[in-house]
Amino acid sequence: MVIHSYRHRFGLAPGDPEVEETEARLAGRPPIPVPTVVLHGDDNGVNPAASSEADRRFFTGPYERRVIAAAGHNLPQEVPGDFAAAVLGLRW
Repeated sequence: MVIHSYRHRFGLAPGDPEVEETEARLAGRPPIPVPTVVLHGDDNGVNPAASSEADRRFFTGPYERRVIAAAGHNLPQEVPGDFAAAVLGLRW
């Protein structure tokens, strides 16, 4: 399932037909109005931290981007304290 997810993300496999409608709506990149904290590991070998630098434009609500030193792609496992603090610090 995980391998299929990556294959789909990179256009190498079809998606789940049950969520095609949602995928089509999201492809339009509607603005995201909820409070958001983006966490990006600076050692992320899957998506480099630079890949999220310009993403602020997709958010209309409160937004913060944090690059986490010495962290990779799986932040909840690698830096659980930083991850939990970011989630708990969100204000609605």
